[in-house]
Amino acid sequence: MNLDFSNPEPRDGARASFSARPIMQKTLKTSIGCTGVGLHSGSRVALKLHPAPADTGIIFRRIDLVGGGREIPARWCNVTDSRLCTVIADEHGVSVTTVEHLMAALYGMGIDNAVVEVNGPEVPAMDGSAWPFMFLMECAGLAELQVTRKAFRIRKSKSFTNGAKRVSLVPTQSDLRIDFEIDFRAAAIGRQHCSFSISAETFKSEISRARTFGLLSEVTALREAGLARGGSLENAIVVDGDRILNDDGLRHADEFVRHKVLDAIGDLYLCGHPIIGHFSGHCSSHGDTARLMRQVLADPSCWELVEVGDNMSESARVDSQPFAALA
Repeated sequence: MNLDFSNPEPRDGARASFSARPIMQKTLKTSIGCTGVGLHSGSRVALKLHPAPADTGIIFRRIDLVGGGREIPARWCNVTDSRLCTVIADEHGVSVTTVEHLMAALYGMGIDNAVVEVNGPEVPAMDGSAWPFMFLMECAGLAELQVTRKAFRIRKSKSFTNGAKRVSLVPTQSDLRIDFEIDFRAAAIGRQHCSFSISAETFKSEISRARTFGLLSEVTALREAGLARGGSLENAIVVDGDRILNDDGLRHADEFVRHKVLDAIGDLYLCGHPIIGHFSGHCSSHGDTARLMRQVLADPSCWELVEVGDNMSESARVDSQPFAALA
């Protein structure tokens, strides 16, 4: 890595009493940046993270374009492609690719508001995990804002099935829980399963360092499709049958499925808030998560926006109008 250094009334039993201390929104204390290569584009990109005011959310800004930059809010309504990565774009087709690893790092750090400047079409891959981005944010420091944090609480179960692939979101008492299972024919991966209750500590220690991965047999086809042009042993685990081609091996015995959890966290954060719900994925992809979330957001009875305290179950419903455009 190259460094450039008065509660509203509750609905349907939602708890309005803040016996726990309210959690405030967070941003960065100062700006910080890095440079790297895009995993799919192969382009060298500079990225810079900036503080932002409360209720800004996460905004991506392309500064390499004529006119001073185009801004793209990191929201599901702006997702335009989900092949192997998540792409967001504005109404003019200006896009930023592979946002999920950075979004996962922002989730893990508890950052609600930031402006992400990139001088190219893709977020740099760094080492293929969320850890380098977390390191940047730790170097910049966090700043607490004087506005209560909000969470996206799942109230009704939704699922999506695509052949053998399945994803679902169901209600839970507090925080985000993720179960994921994968099953690959490559012997070095095979069948793996993991389950985590996502806290800042768990994300940092158990998930953040899990790298993206690919099969050597698929590299030619991916590059002909305009994908994985920047992929290498420096930013991905490469598998050839029963062999791991990276000299340093794996960071976790089940690093592959942990990276799928990382991807899911990054994608889910495109709802603009931490989620109170239980997500399950079985051999699923970014595209399957996108289809599920569109179903969730299209059904107002499926979710609510709540203010949260130290315990995410201590919450009070707030106005859900800001999500109207996401359905």
